[in-house]
Amino acid sequence: MTERKKGPAKLADQRAAGVLLHPTSLPGPYGIGDLGSMAQAYIDWLARAGMTYWQVLPLNPPGAGNSPYSASSAFASNPLMISPERLVEDGLLTADVLPAIAMPSGPYVDWHAAVTLKHRLLQRAWEEFRDTRRPALVSAFDEFRQREQHWLDDWTLFAAMRDAHPGLVWTHWPAAFAHREPSALRGFREAHEGPVAFHAFQQFLFDRQWSALRRYAQGCGVKLFGDIPIYVTFDSADVWSHRELFQLDDHLQPREIAGVPPDYFNEEGQLWGNPLFDWARCQADGYGWWVSRVRRALSQCDLLRLDHFRGFVAYWSVPFHSDTAKTGQWVPGPGRPLFDALTAALGPLPLVAEDLGDITADVNALRDGLGLPGMAILQFAFAPEPRSEFVPYAHRQNQVVYTGTHDNNTICGWWDDEASDEVRRYLVQYLGHEPREIHTEIVRMAYASRAFLAVIPHQDLVGLGTSARMNTPGEEAGHWSFRLHPDMASDALAHWLAEQAWIYGREPG
Repeated sequence: MTERKKGPAKLADQRAAGVLLHPTSLPGPYGIGDLGSMAQAYIDWLARAGMTYWQVLPLNPPGAGNSPYSASSAFASNPLMISPERLVEDGLLTADVLPAIAMPSGPYVDWHAAVTLKHRLLQRAWEEFRDTRRPALVSAFDEFRQREQHWLDDWTLFAAMRDAHPGLVWTHWPAAFAHREPSALRGFREAHEGPVAFHAFQQFLFDRQWSALRRYAQGCGVKLFGDIPIYVTFDSADVWSHRELFQLDDHLQPREIAGVPPDYFNEEGQLWGNPLFDWARCQADGYGWWVSRVRRALSQCDLLRLDHFRGFVAYWSVPFHSDTAKTGQWVPGPGRPLFDALTAALGPLPLVAEDLGDITADVNALRDGLGLPGMAILQFAFAPEPRSEFVPYAHRQNQVVYTGTHDNNTICGWWDDEASDEVRRYLVQYLGHEPREIHTEIVRMAYASRAFLAVIPHQDLVGLGTSARMNTPGEEAGHWSFRLHPDMASDALAHWLAEQAWIYGREPG
């Protein structure tokens, strides 16, 4: 394996700016954003806008509600993002196919249409690949399967079994499959060799296209900023194949599940439902699964946001059959030993700690002891009492400032629909004037921050309202669907952003 270049020891040494936009939100004629020409055009626009980072959400196959945070694998990638244009370039589709399947690019992802269309196209590409046996592609596919075997074999078997048992969680498969009896797995793999290979082929195509896009971004001076959720979904290849690393009972059900306690925003807390890690077993294994997971993510991105960082210090553990998160309790997490194992295996870690929520002194101590940047959210900055640590004068250099995240309303939606009178008054006092365009004011505030990196959701760059928000925590449907219109990445906006980058010292170095 090629040795990975050492990550930036001091991310905060250079000021920079970036945009948060998931690739599924790109425009295009195939129902969902993909890794083709529109992604390259977006990278070109980012470079013209003086951006150093393109932040994305998890790249994994989305689960319930189309959420990338409910993925069916922590290692596999989302085949819906595979570009039909690039399949034509590889000779796996003919050019006349594309005009026939094109559809209008609306303001939201058409998940049903995208799933139907992409499955049909990928099946056709697979048949072409299988029948024509192009030597260069076959060699690249074989090399990919060998290189990624440590996770790919489990994922492809899980995905093929799920196809064979539609609508069933893996615990409801035949017992021999659920309990991973070796002879049963071997027999299924042999009997379903084609479907298993087809799932491997989809991962190969994503890897091929993503790697090409990353090389293109590097040539433009743009770095890719990814995301690692702390937890995985119960109905996933990860829990099915590594059940010993999770808190499961003798019936393969979670003993405890993840969530967060009641707080100012939700008196019931949040019951996420993910199975919890058995951290003692993870440590006994040398944190090998986590090393593999982070290594995989770093093979795709230059910088990673580590979701729910406070859970590595202590996590909220809720009994499995609880109706709310109120019945949970704090349990110690893995702490420093996990990160020492990651550093020993991978070198300096280019991570950003998502240190939001109920943050205690020991969480800050771990973050600072590791030298990791934290986060500041400007939507949470202007409560006058008690004074927020996110107010701009309190920002630290080793920090990433956001106007909002994928879980927030847009700035305009927040200002119009959510901000209290007290918050609005304090923000006006802080600015020294009534804002004409609240999103412009907050973007400039982020750029002016002491924080080394300012990341703006694209919706906030163009002043979109509540209907353009990406997600509302606690709501299961109707999210993760925002799409960019080409007019939202204009030359005029790029010029203005490049000017802000120069004014506030965030131009690419």
